[in-house]
Amino acid sequence: MKAKPEPKKTDWWAELKGIVWLVLGVLAVWSFIAKPFYIPSESMMPTLIKGDRLIVTKYPYGWSYVSPSFHVLPFMKGRIFGRMPVRGDVVILKPPTENSDYIKRVIGLPGDTIEVNRGILSLNGTPVKRVDMGVKMLPIDANVPCNSPLESEARKTGPDGKDYCELPIFRETLPNGVTYDTVDFGYQPGTGDDYGPVTVPKDHVFVMGDNRDESADSRYETWQLGLGGPIAWENLGGRADFITFSYDGTTQIWNPLTWFSALRGGRAGINLHPTKTAAAK
Repeated sequence: MKAKPEPKKTDWWAELKGIVWLVLGVLAVWSFIAKPFYIPSESMMPTLIKGDRLIVTKYPYGWSYVSPSFHVLPFMKGRIFGRMPVRGDVVILKPPTENSDYIKRVIGLPGDTIEVNRGILSLNGTPVKRVDMGVKMLPIDANVPCNSPLESEARKTGPDGKDYCELPIFRETLPNGVTYDTVDFGYQPGTGDDYGPVTVPKDHVFVMGDNRDESADSRYETWQLGLGGPIAWENLGGRADFITFSYDGTTQIWNPLTWFSALRGGRAGINLHPTKTAAAK
């Protein structure tokens, strides 16, 4: 009888090295090419809603000290192959005093003068074109409970018997023709509805959330969880490109069925590059 060959022993060291290389490869892609991003708040409604998952590309503005997936590097001035965003881009950025990521829209570039007067945005002394688009009925779910002080009064029951958040929508058009929708509940004294004028310094950008009354952005100081004014371009981490999928907040990690039942319809594939019309005058 032939002797049975002994089973090969698992080379655990080789397996471990393979896992390490895989992790390093994923981190390299996330740091220098593209990474997934999760929307954790309502600050970019109606463009983005809490629970959206999207892809952020890391290379459009070059790379800086915030490019690695984990913000462990100290501030370093400058960018490699650095390019400024254009007005209207949706960007992720690292706040000066935190290691988390914010997502906002670029409104002003170096040399621009920004002012907000009673909720009306002006760029270089000219009010940004603004059109009342009526209301948008956003379905209420676990991720969009519509229960903030401003939103709670906007809860409505639709003809289908379901609950909705009735958001007042205003469409803005920047001087370069980029257009996007904002949520504005009206003038709120003592808030970012009155700001400036402030001129954006060299190598900085001014950013705002599309949900104008519920966004901690360049209009607010750092102690208010804002950005303390224009943000250095070194703090830009990338550009938001498109939504991959969206969850309504009812997923349960140990119940795979909810991974599918919690998906919101109609969100996957939404392009986040701002629409460009004829240049505003």
